[in-house]
Amino acid sequence: MKESISAMQPSAPIEEARFENTGYSYTLSLISGKHKMVILYCLMEYQPVRFNEMKRYLGRISDKTLSQNLRELEADDLVRREAYPQIPPKVEYSLTERGASLMEVLDQLCLWGEANRR
Repeated sequence: MKESISAMQPSAPIEEARFENTGYSYTLSLISGKHKMVILYCLMEYQPVRFNEMKRYLGRISDKTLSQNLRELEADDLVRREAYPQIPPKVEYSLTERGASLMEVLDQLCLWGEANRR
């Protein structure tokens, strides 16, 4: 059986430890922000998704903010952007293999929220 994170022994005394050197910190750096987790959740549920579909799904978000978040997720190899050479332009977003591997973690957050929602 897997050992829980809280049951694991720290690798160094707290005086020598730095949060920014942890896997938890790295994961948070990839998904932090107001919209990134929602974008990933949207792609997990509905991929592939076009830009305007995602914008409607997220609600109040500017084109600039959505574009920036998608570019960052793409740069971190969590999201794939597929542009089709046609008029009008067609662009679809989907999860990469790496992004899909993160969905197990985000799905657990969803399950916890469903179980603990009041």
